[in-house]
Amino acid sequence: MDADVVVCGAGVGGLAAACALSTRGFRVLLLEKQAGPTRVAKGEVLQPGALRVLRDWNVAQRLELRGGLRLARLVARDSGGAPLMALDYERLRDEERWLLAHDYPVILDALADRLDGSVEFRRGVLVRDLLRDAAGRVDGVRISEGGQERDVRAKLVVAADGLSSRLRKAAGIAVHRDEYPHRLAAFDIADAPPVEQDFSAYVSEFGLRLRYPLPGGRVRLYVQVRPDELRGLDEDGMARWIDRLVGGTPALHPLADALRASAANRQVLPVSRFLAPSLGIPGLALVGETGHAVHPMAAQGMNTSITDAESLAGHLGSGELTAASVDAGIRSYQAERLPKLVHIGQTSHNAARMITDLSWAGRVVGRRALRFTGGNDRLRYTVMHNMAGLGQHQLSLLDRLHQVGVLPDPRARRLPAWA
Repeated sequence: MDADVVVCGAGVGGLAAACALSTRGFRVLLLEKQAGPTRVAKGEVLQPGALRVLRDWNVAQRLELRGGLRLARLVARDSGGAPLMALDYERLRDEERWLLAHDYPVILDALADRLDGSVEFRRGVLVRDLLRDAAGRVDGVRISEGGQERDVRAKLVVAADGLSSRLRKAAGIAVHRDEYPHRLAAFDIADAPPVEQDFSAYVSEFGLRLRYPLPGGRVRLYVQVRPDELRGLDEDGMARWIDRLVGGTPALHPLADALRASAANRQVLPVSRFLAPSLGIPGLALVGETGHAVHPMAAQGMNTSITDAESLAGHLGSGELTAASVDAGIRSYQAERLPKLVHIGQTSHNAARMITDLSWAGRVVGRRALRFTGGNDRLRYTVMHNMAGLGQHQLSLLDRLHQVGVLPDPRARRLPAWA
């Protein structure tokens, strides 16, 4: 079972890593402890930067053939539905000028279908620990499969085993997760009335309400809730809760009946953010949620996992893997990705804070930031370009002052010079 690369975890990050590495000609062993994909509300909206990678792998085309929905805009709205800030992706100067929405299991399937004969994909395999050579370098993993333990040797181990990664801990890479004070209740609303083909975040008195369409006439709705807000609610209690939700966010009223019919299948998800201080050690690289997590408000998590995988494969090149070439590739991967992940994490946190912070100061600053950014062509284009994953352009301190309306911006009606 030895391979050039062992990828541990078959979520989007692991599957993307297997795709990216196999295109470089490496023999990849992809291991997943679950017997099959689980249905969970995550990773459903792809940004243009990730779509560009997936199109190179012929995965984006597969998703569109399987009913993926193109969303033209990301919009922050007031509780009645009026736009406060609209990011119009059709203005981007790139081949992919839209978001693409599809179910997480379908995205996993499309990536798995892309794997060729150089990838061996084994489910029901638990990766127990890392193996190391005499010098302490990672050179494989210990696995448990069918009640049997065995060792698998590889030049590179890719840890893509999620937020609570066993391999990250085994590598001695400690992370501190910042938990947001709220949870997100996720609803998969079937037989929903038609909604606008966009990714809409509603600003309400009680925080974020996030809505976008999914294939099959369905709608995904995320609702910011207190940690115990939905605990113990019976059917009547849930109906009253939905009445309050719709009363506080009138724009959601057309979804009310379909939401009531779908409420029993809700999920309540904790929300946290972190960035590992290191994305690897000799012989081991971290990708996706093993190395970082962000608030889903800005639709960055899954997209960053895909671009992690592309970056790692690019830094490894396409020649024969040796311990020296792998470790040099891991170092250059980390040097490239860490600054970008810092920026992505801050962008996601700022976007979430503008709507989810319910303190008096948070509400005032957040609403001002939405209003002034929404009315500034230059800042709006920069924010959209960053969120789309097409490159990173930092906002200066002066930009931040323009963003909250402290200073007028004489360039507000122009696109950025770099655009």
